[in-house]
Amino acid sequence: MNKQSLEIYFFAFLIFIGFSAAALILRLFQLTIVKGQYYRNLSENNRIKEFLIDPKRGEILDRKGYLIVKNIDPNIETSLEEVRKNDDRIISKRIYETPLAVAPLIGYRQLADENDLKKDACPYKLSAGDKIGKKGVEKVFDCVLKGRPGKKLVETDAQGKFLKTLNIIPPINGQSVKLALDWKLQTKAYELLDGKKGAIAAVIPKTGEILALASSPSFNPEDFENSNDVNIEKYLADKDKPLFNRTTEGVYPPGSLFKLITATAALEEKVIDEKTLFEDKGTVTAGPLTFGNWYFLQYGKTEGMVDIVKAIKRSNDIFFYLAGEKTGVDKIKKWAEIFGLGRKTNIGLDEAEGIIPSTFWKEQTLKDRWYTGDTYNFAIGQGYIGVTPLQTLMVTSVFANGGYLCKPELLKYGQDSVLSLQKKCKKLPVSQKTIDLIREGMKQACSTGGTGWPLFDFSILKKIQVACKTGTAESHAASGLPHAWITAYAPFDSPEIALTVLVEEGGQGSDVAGPIAKELLKTYFERSQ
Repeated sequence: MNKQSLEIYFFAFLIFIGFSAAALILRLFQLTIVKGQYYRNLSENNRIKEFLIDPKRGEILDRKGYLIVKNIDPNIETSLEEVRKNDDRIISKRIYETPLAVAPLIGYRQLADENDLKKDACPYKLSAGDKIGKKGVEKVFDCVLKGRPGKKLVETDAQGKFLKTLNIIPPINGQSVKLALDWKLQTKAYELLDGKKGAIAAVIPKTGEILALASSPSFNPEDFENSNDVNIEKYLADKDKPLFNRTTEGVYPPGSLFKLITATAALEEKVIDEKTLFEDKGTVTAGPLTFGNWYFLQYGKTEGMVDIVKAIKRSNDIFFYLAGEKTGVDKIKKWAEIFGLGRKTNIGLDEAEGIIPSTFWKEQTLKDRWYTGDTYNFAIGQGYIGVTPLQTLMVTSVFANGGYLCKPELLKYGQDSVLSLQKKCKKLPVSQKTIDLIREGMKQACSTGGTGWPLFDFSILKKIQVACKTGTAESHAASGLPHAWITAYAPFDSPEIALTVLVEEGGQGSDVAGPIAKELLKTYFERSQ
C-alpha cells in the first residue's frame, strides 16, 4: 500500500473517531443535562420502596364488652420479603370469636372491587388492595371500623435487598363498635339451631336493641378474610345457602303467628269485640273447598264456642277464618302494614320486604280474582303471604311494650340514651283494650291448656310468666314438613326480652320451636337472676 493510500485511511479513521466522540458527548449531554433529573428520579425510586401499612380495624364488642372480633396488629417492621408476598402491603388479619355463631350478623370483609372504589363514601378513601366490609356489621359500620392506611419507606440496593428503613407514617386505626348483641345468647341460639335450617332473633322490646340474630347453616368469615377460594366456592354451591341470613333475608309464611295481626284488624275495625263468639264445628266451607281447624284435623275434636282470648290461646283456625272473612283482606293488609310487615325494618343489614297480598296484588300478579278461600288462608298466615323472622319479632315487641313499633337497633345504647331511643319507637294507632286482649291470649297460650306447652310453668329460681304464640306453616317443600314457629316475650308484666324462632321444615311449632325458645329464655334469665 502506497503512502497516499495510508494517509486516506488514517484521515478516514480520524473522522470516524471524531464522529464517535461527538455522538458520545451528545448522548452524555442528553443523559446528564437534558434528562438528568428524570433518570435521577428513576434511580431514587428504584432505591426507595414505599409500602402501605393496613390500619388496625376497629374491634367489635357485645353489649357486655366481650370481644367478638379483633385485629392482629400489622407488624410495621415486617421483612421486605414478607411484604412482597402480600403485594407490597403490610397486612392486618381479622379474627372472629365463635365465627360460625356470629357470622350471619357480623358478616365478613373482602378485597374492594372496582365498584367499591367508585362508590366509596367514607372519609378515608379506599385504594386498590384495600379490604372492605361486604356483609353484616362489617359492612354497615365499615367507615367507622376501617381507619386510614399508613406508609413505610425503605432503602434497597441495586438487587432490591433491604438496606434500612427511612421513614414510617403510622396508620390511623379504626374505631371500635359496641353492639347491642348478647354474645352468650347469640352462641346459645346458634347451638340450638346447629344441624337445622332456621333462624332465631331476640330483642329488648322497649328499645329495639337486638340481643341475638342467629341463622343456620352458617359459614366461617375467616375464609373470606384469608381468601380461601375453595371454601368460598363450597358456600356458594351449597344448596342450603349458608351465606343467606335467614333472620332478615328469609321470607316464609308466618302461619298462626299472623293471627295476632288478624285479631288486631278485626278488633280495631270493630267487626268483633271481646264478647264475640264463633262456634268451632271443626270445619268451614268456601265454595267447593273445606277448611278445618288443626285440632279437628289432628284429633277429630272441636272446641265449642270460642272468643278472641281463647282463639289465641288455642290458635283456633275456625275463629280466625270467620273473623278474617268479616274484616276483609284489604283491611287485614292495612293493619299488617301498620305493624311493619311487607317492608324492610331498616336494621341496616341485607333484608327482604316480604309479601302482604291483597285483591289488587292477586289481580296484578296472578291475573286472578280473590276468593273467600284466599281470605281464610290469609287470616291464618298461609297462602300468598311471606314475612321475615325479624319482622315477626318486631310485631311481637309491639304487644310486649304496650303498642310501640321500634326500629331494630344493632348498637348498644347507654342509660342516658334509652329515653331518646324510645322516642324513635312509633306509637301505633291500636287501642289499649285491643293490646290487653291479645296480650291475655298470648299469656294463656303459654299457660296450661294453651298451644305453647314447653313454656308452661317456666321458671328460673322463681316462676316467670311467658306470653307466646306458636305457628305451623305449610312449606311446600319436598319433605312435606311444615315450618315450625314460635314467638314469645317475658316476663309478662315487665318484658325484658322478646324472641322469635323459626325452624325450616321442622314440624309443629310447639313441638320443635317451643323447646328451643325455652332453652334460650333459660339462658337469658339464668344470667339475669
